[in-house]
Amino acid sequence: MEKIKFPKFSIRIATIMVIDLLLMALAFFVCYYYTEQVVHANVIGGKLFSTLLCYVAVYFCSIALLGGYLRKTLYRLSATVLLLLASTILTDAIIILINLGETQQFLFGLLLCTALSFTLLTAARIVHKLTLERFILKPGGLFRAKPALIIGAGFSGKMIYRELVEGDSGYTPVCFVDDDESLSGRSVCGLPVYSSSMLVPELVKKYNIALVVLAIPSIKDEQRTRILSYCKDLDCKVRVLPSLNALIENESFFNQAHTVDVKQLLGREVITLRNSAAEQLISGKTCLITGGGGSIGSELCRQIISLNPKRICILDIYENNAYEIQQELLRNGYPKEQLVVEIASVRDYNKLDFLFNLYRFDIVFHAAAHKHVPLMEDNPEEAVKNNVAGTYNVARLAQKYRVQNMLLISTDKAVNPTNVMGATKRVCEMVLQSLSQLPQNPTKFAMVRFGNVLGSNGSVIPLFSKQIEQGGPVTVTHPDIIRYFMTIPEAVALVIEAAAMAKGGEVFVLDMGEPVKIVTLAENLIKMYGYEPYVDIDIDFCGLRPGEKLFEELLMNDEGLGRTENNKIFIGSVQQVDNAVFEPQLQELLTVAGENNSGRVVELLHQVVDTYNSPKVNARPHGEPVLAK
Repeated sequence: MEKIKFPKFSIRIATIMVIDLLLMALAFFVCYYYTEQVVHANVIGGKLFSTLLCYVAVYFCSIALLGGYLRKTLYRLSATVLLLLASTILTDAIIILINLGETQQFLFGLLLCTALSFTLLTAARIVHKLTLERFILKPGGLFRAKPALIIGAGFSGKMIYRELVEGDSGYTPVCFVDDDESLSGRSVCGLPVYSSSMLVPELVKKYNIALVVLAIPSIKDEQRTRILSYCKDLDCKVRVLPSLNALIENESFFNQAHTVDVKQLLGREVITLRNSAAEQLISGKTCLITGGGGSIGSELCRQIISLNPKRICILDIYENNAYEIQQELLRNGYPKEQLVVEIASVRDYNKLDFLFNLYRFDIVFHAAAHKHVPLMEDNPEEAVKNNVAGTYNVARLAQKYRVQNMLLISTDKAVNPTNVMGATKRVCEMVLQSLSQLPQNPTKFAMVRFGNVLGSNGSVIPLFSKQIEQGGPVTVTHPDIIRYFMTIPEAVALVIEAAAMAKGGEVFVLDMGEPVKIVTLAENLIKMYGYEPYVDIDIDFCGLRPGEKLFEELLMNDEGLGRTENNKIFIGSVQQVDNAVFEPQLQELLTVAGENNSGRVVELLHQVVDTYNSPKVNARPHGEPVLAK
């Protein structure tokens, strides 16, 4: 049952209510004196005021319950007239029932009072609407509503227009912009329509625009980015309407215009990667996803399901994450008997050995890892235990049980690393490259390097969004820092494609477009929330974090770059690892990590990864805690 919607309190609506009460009382007195219902004082003191109280109360409640004071209704003349008419009919019916047996003269007076009340209340609303539109909301009017420009003159744009005009937003639309040439020179909702979004900066200056609303929910990401580029330097607020699906779930368009889709910040169209080879690889196979409850791991589960695997095994140390993706897959109809969840750590070789023997995996997607850069700087031994030892365990067991393919989720931070996390991920790559060189190796090992993943756990977008919602400031480490970005679905599609292309030992990378300055991303995100950077929301530069560098790379100098059959996927040349040198170094690294000797761990990482150029900082000797300065 739909709940009754009561009017949202505002001074304007409260004023209308008071005026209605006064007009009802005026109509009552005029009619009853006119019809000579009041003859002497004792009548005035008795029946008149009780009838007046009943009449006004019933009429007022009827208008309120029928929605006559809802904001949208108040500004739509046809709707408010119909509601007033319904209220008068309901009021008359109730008053007549209460006063059964009264004289014909009483009934005549009641009907006359009703007609006069209806006329007065309707006239008041006409005056209110004309006054509101022509003198109050008009730019430069009494309330000095700020001019607004709407990009998109379609259905959504018209809805935005109505909400701005009929609501209490403080803005009033003055023009539309639409790239549809057929609308050029025409008017929509009585406002002129300009034919090109390139004109937005000129129109903002011409009309002194305070708000720009991008009201095209079906717009492509590339086009949205282009339009927003015209708006980024404007001295006004910019709001972006969310997708059509989000709009359908909420009746208010304008209130949703601060909603931010991370894909809007990508600066290019989202890439969909899928071919028959990937489907052939997965179909009918048993797949293991380590770290299956994480951002990448859970999306791997979602996409792999569509390729008809025989079974999916979700392995994660965090039971809450694993439970959430399990329940999601079950709700979406994935058979329970084809889905298993194992709570285990990739550090536990014996448990992994048991699972590999039990399920006999065909394909392994290894996404389990510690990835938080500053935390790993303070805990290098834990980065080695989880990232390096975990990868080593999974890879050795993949070989032992003759797994067909194993894909490692790596990172661009593994290229010329400046931090412990990146160095450990480079060691993980070397582990797979080393094993792939062994004679009679049954497993196709491959690695996929990502840039920053938009919206993933620990990424800047959730952090920036939370900071904006709390009123700021937004913290950026350095004004010149840049990063490559991709979406989670893109990253996962790349992994699946790479699995199908792998021959053994390769590193795959995605064409992610141009890198993005983090400060530009922060500024655009602030604008999408409807605020002005450095005015409404400040941006603070807090300095580079330990192990952080200004820019990331996707390939090392000696890896080269080759094309694949997919023009969005590139491949680095297979690197040879000197196993005679690497294997002893790896074993010593794992040993000192197990001893919690973080200082020696960092030294060994520098030896193993010759491109690791970070200063040896934040490393503590065995048993010595990190103390606050």
